Amino acid sequence: MKKGKLYGAGTGPGDPGLITLKAVEIIEKCAYIAVPNVVKENALSYQTALAAVPGIKDKNCICLEMPMTKDKKILEKSHIKAANTIAAVLNDGNDIAFLIIGDPSIYSTYIYIHNKIKEMGYQTEIISGVPSFCAASALIGQELVSGASQLHIIPSSYGIDEVLKLKGTKVLMKAGRQMPEVKARLKQQNIHGILIENCGLANEHIYNCVNDMPDNPGYYSLIIIREE
Repeated sequence: MKKGKLYGAGTGPGDPGLITLKAVEIIEKCAYIAVPNVVKENALSYQTALAAVPGIKDKNCICLEMPMTKDKKILEKSHIKAANTIAAVLNDGNDIAFLIIGDPSIYSTYIYIHNKIKEMGYQTEIISGVPSFCAASALIGQELVSGASQLHIIPSSYGIDEVLKLKGTKVLMKAGRQMPEVKARLKQQNIHGILIENCGLANEHIYNCVNDMPDNPGYYSLIIIREE
């Protein structure tokens, strides 16, 4: 029997209108979908895809536990378990669309599964999605970079002191959990940034001043710092 193929389908930042036609096509054709949550309705990628492809509510869904931790042992254990679960479905000849918010190649929980499945000899394919920082830049009506300017995409949870010295535009990803520290660093260095919270969702919000930024914004928050 021919084995199935795993697709990492980026669903964009959260606005169903920004999910690509290619992602819709892949989701519709796959017999199974997979989500990085034990309850599919709690996965933003599922909610985004559902609005664009209502038929997925009737598809078989693989709900995977993906713990939010930096503990490498816990992560590796969950990745192996998820890969084995997916492999079992692929062995039966079923294609799977793994729904992931944003783009699968940018700080994505999916990519670890993708790499393990690929190493196991199965076919895989990444379906690009609109990155959150591109959607956020469009929302505030500003370019990220132009001319010879540089763009730096930075995970805020790993410290930002050195990267704030870089020339060009900085995008601080996943800033939510580290906001008090991030705000303190920006104030100390007199750096202006714009916080975009929950871009593309019903509760999106823009904060144009560091002092106005909440200490506990939503998980899907990022800060854009443009070089003046």
